[in-house]
Amino acid sequence: MRTSFTSEQLADPATAESEAIIRKCVHCGFCTATCPTYTLLGDELDSPRGRIYLLKEMLENAAEPTPQVVRHIDRCLSCLSCTTTCPSGVDYMHLIDHGRAYIESNYRRPLADRLIRRMLAGILPYPRRMRVALGLGGLARPLAPLFARIPGMAPIAAMLRMAPDSLPAAASPPVRTGRPASVKGRVIVFGGCVEPVLRPSFGAALKRVVERCGVDWVEAQGEGCCGALAHHLGRTGESVEAARRNVRAWQAELARGPVLGIVTTASGCGTMLKDYGHLLQDDPELAETAREIAALICDSSELLSRLDLPPAVPSSLTVAYHAACSLQHGQKLGPLPKRLLEQCGYTVRTPAEAHLCCGSAGTYNLLQPEIAGKLGDRKVGHLEALRPDVIATSNIGCATQIAARSGVPVVHVVELVDWATGGPAPAPFQLDRKHMA
Repeated sequence: MRTSFTSEQLADPATAESEAIIRKCVHCGFCTATCPTYTLLGDELDSPRGRIYLLKEMLENAAEPTPQVVRHIDRCLSCLSCTTTCPSGVDYMHLIDHGRAYIESNYRRPLADRLIRRMLAGILPYPRRMRVALGLGGLARPLAPLFARIPGMAPIAAMLRMAPDSLPAAASPPVRTGRPASVKGRVIVFGGCVEPVLRPSFGAALKRVVERCGVDWVEAQGEGCCGALAHHLGRTGESVEAARRNVRAWQAELARGPVLGIVTTASGCGTMLKDYGHLLQDDPELAETAREIAALICDSSELLSRLDLPPAVPSSLTVAYHAACSLQHGQKLGPLPKRLLEQCGYTVRTPAEAHLCCGSAGTYNLLQPEIAGKLGDRKVGHLEALRPDVIATSNIGCATQIAARSGVPVVHVVELVDWATGGPAPAPFQLDRKHMA
C-alpha cells in the first residue's frame, strides 16, 4: 500500500515501524475470510484490511481520531488470525498496538468509557484488587439488567454477569510435592494476575507435572502482570513498566543459575511476554536483557513437549480442544497441545471454525459484550457439536468465556496431562474416576 508520511513523521520510531507495516499490505483480502468481526458483521471497516486503511489515514494526517475510527479499532479482538493467513507478512499486531496507543493519547472518550477503562486497568492486573472486585460483583449481579439499559454501562453489566458465585481459595505460598530425585534442570513458572484468582489449579497442575518429569521450578520474586491488559487498552506506559518489572525479577532469578525456560499456562500472557524484546527495544538499560529473556519464554505445552513425560494412564475421555488465538496465531503453536493430549491417551477432536476467536480476548468480552457474546455462543456451539466429555484449552480468558456458556467441563490442557500422568483429577472429575482405567 502506498503511503505519504513526511520525513518528520518517520523520525518517530513507532510511526516509521507502522509505515513499513502498512506498505506491506497489498489489499488482497485474504484476511477478511478469517477475521471474526468481519465474518460476524460483514463491514469492510471491521476487517484487518479496513482497519489498516483507517490507521493509515489517521497516522498519515496526524489526525484527531474520530468516533467512527475509534469504534472500528475498538472492535478488533487482536486475535491475530489475519496474520496467519496474510501472504504478505503484514505485522498487524504491532500496527494495531500503535493505533490503540495513538487513540489513547489523542482521543477523549465519553466519561463512562474513560472511567470503565481506567477501572479495568486499575483492578485486573492486581490479584488482590481483582478478588475483592469479583466478590463485590457477585453480590451486585442482580443489578446487571439495570446497568444494561443505561447508555454506556453495558461493560458494567457484562462484568456483573461474569462475576462467579464463588472463587477458589487464594493461592497459598508455593509448595513442592517433593524435590525431584534427579533434577534435570529448573524452570521459572510465571504466575500472572487473572489466572491465580480464577483458576489457580492451572499453575498447580503444571508444577506437579514438571516435578514428575524431574525438573525443579521456582517463582521469581517481584514479578506481576505481563502488561497485556494495559497494552491492549492503549496504555503503553503501563505495559512498559510491567515489562521492566518482570524483566528485572527474572534477571535476578537467572543470576542464581540457568533455566530451561520461563513458562506460563496463560497463552495470552505468553504472546505478550515473547514480545518483550520488541516492547523494550528502546530501553537503554534493559533492551538486550529483554531480548534474551523473551527467547526463554515458553507456553506450558511447549515446555512439556520437550520433557520426558511419565507413562500415561489410559483414558476413555473425548476431549474437544479449543486452540486459543494467542497460541495458534500469536505464538504459532496450534498443534502442540493437541499432540500432547493424544500422547497422553485422550481422544481429541477439533471443532469447526477452529481458527475463529471465542470472543474473550483480554478485556474484549467486557468492553464489547454484544460481539463477544455472539462469538462465544458460536464457538460453544461448534465445541458441543463434538459431544465431548471435556473441553480443553490453554488460556484463562478462553476457559472463562467458554465455561460461562457451556455445561461441558472446561479445563486446561495441562490439567489433563497432570491427571493422565499420576496427578489428581481436575475439579469437575474429582468425584468421578470412571474415565481413567
